Amino acid sequence: MSKGFDYSKWDNIELSDDEDDVHPNIDRESWFRMKHRSRVEREEHEEKDKKRIKSEMDKANQRIKMLERDLQKIIKRKADDSDSDEDDDLDDTEAIKIEMEELRSQNVQRQATLDDYENNKKWNVDNMSEVTDERTVVNKDAAKTNYTTTGHAQSTVSGVEAKKEFEKARQKAENKEKDSTSSTKKTVSTNAKKIAAGPAKPPSTTTGTDPTEVDSDPDFLYTYHEFTEKYAGLCEKFMFLTSLEESKDFLLKHGTILLQEHAANYLLLATLEDEMNGKHKEMKQRAKQSQIVTNIAELAQSWKTHPGNSILPFFTRLEQREFLEGFLSGVKVFIEKIEKRAVVKRKEIDDAREEDQPGSRVKKEGVDLSEIPIEERLGPGGLDPLEVIESLPQSIQDAFESRDTDQLRKALMDMDPKDAEYHMKRCVDSGLWNAA
Repeated sequence: MSKGFDYSKWDNIELSDDEDDVHPNIDRESWFRMKHRSRVEREEHEEKDKKRIKSEMDKANQRIKMLERDLQKIIKRKADDSDSDEDDDLDDTEAIKIEMEELRSQNVQRQATLDDYENNKKWNVDNMSEVTDERTVVNKDAAKTNYTTTGHAQSTVSGVEAKKEFEKARQKAENKEKDSTSSTKKTVSTNAKKIAAGPAKPPSTTTGTDPTEVDSDPDFLYTYHEFTEKYAGLCEKFMFLTSLEESKDFLLKHGTILLQEHAANYLLLATLEDEMNGKHKEMKQRAKQSQIVTNIAELAQSWKTHPGNSILPFFTRLEQREFLEGFLSGVKVFIEKIEKRAVVKRKEIDDAREEDQPGSRVKKEGVDLSEIPIEERLGPGGLDPLEVIESLPQSIQDAFESRDTDQLRKALMDMDPKDAEYHMKRCVDSGLWNAA
C-alpha cells in the first residue's frame, strides 16, 4: 500500500481570523496592519538568518574539500618517500582530521537550524503559493488602430452614395449649361454671385475651438449625410435615455456607432437646435448624453485605445462621488456654452432677415439684385435667382439668408433626396449655388 500524502505542513496556517482577538478599544484595521507588519518583519529576519547559515555552510564545505586535498597529498608523499619524518606527518594528519570533523559537526548543527525553520514555518497568504511560470502573450493585431486620433471609433460610412447624389445633380446642371444655345443671356456679375450660400463642396475646416462648432474634413457633408441616413434613429434613442445605467448598456451594445465622431456631431447639433427652438429642458437632456460620448472619447484618447475599452471604466468612475460631481460640472459648463452659442446664432439669423427680405430682394455686400436687369442677373441655367429663392422651402431660404452652410446641410438632409436634388439643381441654374 502506497504511503499517503503528508498534510501536516498545512497544520500551522496563519489566517486573518487569527487576528480577531483585538481589544474593543483598539482600532481593528490598525491591529491588522500591526500584525501583518510583525509577520513580515519576522519572515524577513528568518530569511536573512537562513542566508547567513547557508553561506557559512558553503564556506565550511569549501574548507573541508581543501583539507581533504591536503590529507591526500600527505598520504601520497608518505607512500612515495619512506624516509620522511613519520611523526610530523602523523601530527599533520591528525590535525586535519580533527578540523574536518569539527567543520562537519558545525554543518550538522546549521542544517538542524534550517530544518527547524522549515518545520516550524507558518504558512499565510503571502507564502502559500508561488509563480512557477510567467508569460507575456502579445496580440498580433495590437498594432492595428481601429480608432481615430481624437479618441472616436473609426467611421463606418464612406459617403459614397451621398457623394453620387450631389455629383449627379451637379452633372445635370453642367450638361444643361453646355446644351444652352442662348448667346444673349449674361451671367450674374461677380458681386451678385457672392450671394451663394457657399461652395458646392463643404469647407475643409471650421472656426476655432468652440465646442459647439462641428469640425469637418473635405468629405464631411457626404459622410455625415450617409451617417444620419443610417443611424439618426439610433442617436435619437440614445439622446432620450435618462439613466446612466441605461446609457452604459446602450453604449456597450451600440458603441461602434455611437462613439463615432459623426454621432458626437449629431448630438451636439441636436443640442444646439433644441436651445435655438426654445426647448431648454430637452436641450439639457441631450447635452448630458452628448457629454457622455465626448468624455469617453477623451478618456480613450488619453489612453490611446478604442473608445469601447473606456465605456466601463468611465461609468465605474461615475460611481465615485467626486468623479460624478466633476462630470455634472462639465455638463453645466457645456450647457452654458450652448446657451451662449444659441444667442449668437439667433442674432445672426435675425440680422440676416432684417438685411435680406425674402421674396423681395437679396442683398450681399451692398448689391441689390432687384435693381439689376433680369437679363443680367439670370444664372448659368437661365433661371432668375429672385424667382428661385422665393420658390425654395422656408428652411432652405433661411439657410441662404443667414449664409449658414450647416443649416443648409441639415435642411437638405431632412428632405426627400429627390426633392433636395430638384431644389439644388434650380439653385445651381440660377447662380445661387456656385457649382464650379
